[in-house]
Amino acid sequence: MVARLPRAVAMITPTAAPVLIDPYHRRIDYLRVSVTDRCDLRCTYCLPKGFKGFEEPANWLTHQEMSRLVGLFVQLGVRKVRLTGGEPLLRRGIATLAGQIAGLPGLQDLSLSSNGTQLAQHATALRAAGVRRLNISLDTLDESCFARITGRDCLVDVLQGLSVAKAAGFAPIKLNMVVQAGVNEAEVERMVDFSIEHGFILRLIEAMPIGDTGRQTGVVDLTALGLRLAERFGLIPEVKGQGAGPARYWTTADGEMSLGVITPMSQHFCAACNRVRLGVDGTLYLCLGQEDKVALGQQLRAGASDVELSAAIVAAIAAKPERHEFTTQPTKIVRFMSQTGG
Repeated sequence: MVARLPRAVAMITPTAAPVLIDPYHRRIDYLRVSVTDRCDLRCTYCLPKGFKGFEEPANWLTHQEMSRLVGLFVQLGVRKVRLTGGEPLLRRGIATLAGQIAGLPGLQDLSLSSNGTQLAQHATALRAAGVRRLNISLDTLDESCFARITGRDCLVDVLQGLSVAKAAGFAPIKLNMVVQAGVNEAEVERMVDFSIEHGFILRLIEAMPIGDTGRQTGVVDLTALGLRLAERFGLIPEVKGQGAGPARYWTTADGEMSLGVITPMSQHFCAACNRVRLGVDGTLYLCLGQEDKVALGQQLRAGASDVELSAAIVAAIAAKPERHEFTTQPTKIVRFMSQTGG
């Protein structure tokens, strides 16, 4: 058993803002917020067909409740927030919520993850509300393969959404491609060409064993694939990388396009983890690959004060696990990805 280090603390000095530090000396400054667990797609690695185990809408945090909790995280040192789902653009009033969060004093970056099907309708309003960066899930440019993976024939809607978002001024736009053995593995080079053409950042992601659907997805070792693609397209290692996430990057000589790989299976990145996730019901998830969680939403609705909620957040960070156990205990996480938040 690994010895526990000193408890997490919110470090506060007269001249510095609070900083959340977990027991493994990692600064937690990134919060992912699921605004809904619903989605209009059924991607094979995320949600099974016919799944009906969604959270009851009565348990969803309201915009005001969500903004209040996120505000407490920002007061404690979180500087980056990403709105996720499910599919966040299905949440009514998403641009209004984004504007409330974007206006929080101390927040430096607000981004959003989406499958892109509704993006054309919302991109301009999101940009005006203060969202600056987008991550769009796109696993293939082949219509039949897209329908096979997602359960819907709507690739044209996603491509239109990307076009509108680019015109609205979003930069960078990252494309997230979950590479599946025997499904879309042969599509990777086409996706690289597409990203070079449009100046997108392409991130290849290894499927994680989250829920039955995740465990049934064929994993491709992206550490090796990334190196092969970098050589094939003449990409050079990017020293600084794109953002504070777990991806390792290569870039074109002109810097217009980057290729990243996210490798939770073949080469984990837990030592540099800087994030936690807030579910639509206010459940705080401390690690994708562990069951550690805190019911902040229930405490809020039970009448907890801001001081009490802040103390609960600090205590939660004190319990943040050192790392996931995807490779050693692949059947451990039974919840589906949409229930945790992207």
